[in-house]
Amino acid sequence: MIKSQKAVFEKVEPQFGSSFRYQTFDHSTPNKNNNFWHYHPEIELVYISSGSGKRQIGSHVSYYRQGDLILIGSNLPHCGFTSTLNRYERETVIQIHPDFLGKTFFNIPETKNIVTLLETAKKGIVFHGEDKRYIGEKIEEIKHRSPFGRLIALLEIFKHLEEARNYTILNAHGFVLETELQDNNRINQIFNFVKEEFKRSIALEEVAELTSMTVPAFCRFFKKITGKTFTQFVNEYRLTHAAKLLHEAQISITDICFECGFNNFSHFNKQFKKFTGKSPSKYRNELRVNIS
Repeated sequence: MIKSQKAVFEKVEPQFGSSFRYQTFDHSTPNKNNNFWHYHPEIELVYISSGSGKRQIGSHVSYYRQGDLILIGSNLPHCGFTSTLNRYERETVIQIHPDFLGKTFFNIPETKNIVTLLETAKKGIVFHGEDKRYIGEKIEEIKHRSPFGRLIALLEIFKHLEEARNYTILNAHGFVLETELQDNNRINQIFNFVKEEFKRSIALEEVAELTSMTVPAFCRFFKKITGKTFTQFVNEYRLTHAAKLLHEAQISITDICFECGFNNFSHFNKQFKKFTGKSPSKYRNELRVNIS
């Protein structure tokens, strides 16, 4: 039986006495929103001080190591990040409504570059290297500030974000959030379905039935929304999971191949190298060298 799952519209409320929401999660207080596909009009800034995990932002799926700093624009669907945190890891999430400082604040000349940043963030931005570390530290320091100090610190963080140059745009070709509720429900049904069923063979006819569309109509719809074919998206999801297992699981590469939904080892090797630039064995060996 086909599972039908819809995205959750997350209602985000600022904390009492604040114009934005600031939360810190760790192994004792996990972020329960990570496990389901959701979206909201609030801009979301996520900093994970260390650790690893899968992330899906729009139609982009990837595996990160050594922490994460990501800026998610308004109404960009997402899930993932940390499924578990050990006692040395923290996840800090800041959520702000685009109009949290009033409808005209971002019309002033001084915020011109921040407006450009927030527009780009609708595709998802992940920051790297020294930019990630420096801005991440500033994010974690906010909790020690007074309410007014938090606001000033947040504006300074956005200044650093718009000045950063070491970053990647995750949905480079864009991600279309449909204005029709039915279409949004469809794309979110598809993403949740892949998340649950990627370990087995998925026929186009099956997922087209899920969305009450013909196969040709489904293929056109999915490509318009994500900029990718459905097969490409599923393969990227499987390869991201393979990267996670190569890092975290002590099982053979052959077992990982089949665990991720591939039924041909040679094809898996070829696709993994195309996706990461490395063979699965080289990818795992480099991880071991870095850890040691």
